[in-house]
Amino acid sequence: MRALIQRVSRASVTVEGQVTGSIGTGMLVLCGFASDETAEDLSWTARKILGLRIFDDAEGVMNLPLAEVGGDILAVSQFTLMASTKKGNRPSYVHAAPPEISEPLFEAFKDELSAGLGHRVQSGIFGADMKVDLLNDGPVTIWIDSKNKI
Repeated sequence: MRALIQRVSRASVTVEGQVTGSIGTGMLVLCGFASDETAEDLSWTARKILGLRIFDDAEGVMNLPLAEVGGDILAVSQFTLMASTKKGNRPSYVHAAPPEISEPLFEAFKDELSAGLGHRVQSGIFGADMKVDLLNDGPVTIWIDSKNKI
């Protein structure tokens, strides 16, 4: 599993002109899934995201996790995170899980994040053409790959 986390002042996702998820201070989490993901990959990634100390403390140092600033999460499934660009100029998505595998993974991942956060995670609509609007705060952008835990 790959996740791109952006610390945001605000973020929203719109599908067919309707806002499906919106947050203020928090994290926009773009996530992509491979066919061989495990429950442990999802849990590890969720724990890592929830534990990231990327929010400023009273001294302006990135030292606080999301829960300590009362932030939210907006999760958006994005298969293009699984792109391989090793050959040529056209990305290959052969490592991305097909929808029948990745959609249940996305739902389970959102459940993991919601359980750890203590309230429902906002999200887009799986497989839809989504418009994501965000104000990256910092900017702070973090890349996590569950296959590269070291």
